[in-house]
Amino acid sequence: MRLQELLKRAFDVGFTLLAGIILLPVAFLASVLVLLTSPGPIFYRSERVGKDGKRFTVYKFRTMVPEAERLGPSVTHRDDPRVTRVGEFLRRTKFDEFPQIINVLRGEMSIVGPRPEHPKYVALFPREYAQLLRVRPGLTSLAQITYRDEEDLLPTQGAETYYVTTILPRKLAFDLYYVRHWSVLLDLKVFVVGVLALLRISGGPRLWLLKQVARPCSALCSEGGNEA
Repeated sequence: MRLQELLKRAFDVGFTLLAGIILLPVAFLASVLVLLTSPGPIFYRSERVGKDGKRFTVYKFRTMVPEAERLGPSVTHRDDPRVTRVGEFLRRTKFDEFPQIINVLRGEMSIVGPRPEHPKYVALFPREYAQLLRVRPGLTSLAQITYRDEEDLLPTQGAETYYVTTILPRKLAFDLYYVRHWSVLLDLKVFVVGVLALLRISGGPRLWLLKQVARPCSALCSEGGNEA
């Protein structure tokens, strides 16, 4: 297990440095567009809960108007008026999360792992998160891939309630499966599926891989839904 953990960390650092160098010009352009098209800072910072329950600051490109959290719920739904035009593009491409390479290099996150949640959501599911917080949160996960278009599923009214009672328990089920069956091979599968999803490649390879890793946790998903 120790060797697998070392391999995972080596991949995290190596891939992050490579991706950071290659995508640096794109990140610079994104920074300029965020700065010029809406008032406010370039980056959005928010507290999340990481491995062993330690809290840390997660970084994203800002995709919403300033003080958006005071104007609506913590989650966003389709056509949310708080999202800027540049922010909408960044969210659809998931490039708003590119600054989280900082979190990966700091050792606060990994490339693959359960997505980090806000402390208020973690407090709602203490039993589940007691298991999930044994590992570093990640940039991509089974839950994130499955609910890639989460904003389209959330209703305009009561979005946060629907998220907490319906979507989050199902995402937790996927994450619990990942933690209980973690291996470098599973990480590789999730990474490949994540890349295919990012590129909007559907059909054959993506569906086959997703079924391989998602089918075993179908029972967990049902169990998670009942707990909510």
